[in-house]
Amino acid sequence: MSWILLVVAGLLETAWAVGLKYTEGFTRVIPSVLTGAAIVASMLLLGIATRDLPIGTAYAVWVGIGALGAAVLGIVLFREPASLARLFFLGLLLVAIVGLKFTSGK
Repeated sequence: MSWILLVVAGLLETAWAVGLKYTEGFTRVIPSVLTGAAIVASMLLLGIATRDLPIGTAYAVWVGIGALGAAVLGIVLFREPASLARLFFLGLLLVAIVGLKFTSGK
């Protein structure tokens, strides 16, 4: 169950990271409220997941999911560059996240 909570926390981190773009510097109310809610929910779920998971692994996976998700959504939603090198390194990030899961001992 802790891994599921951690993945959801990572997805919420992606949501708030991308949400920051829509807040326009926290000048738009609804995107700002939704982004703030995603931040709180993400941290809460991360905290709960760390009851059972090592903090180093949990934090690295949480950040990795958020970074990977934000980068992919940046490419899809904001037409950020999708060079072969960038996609390769995003793939390495995914491999690292999966690798941490399988080597965590939990």
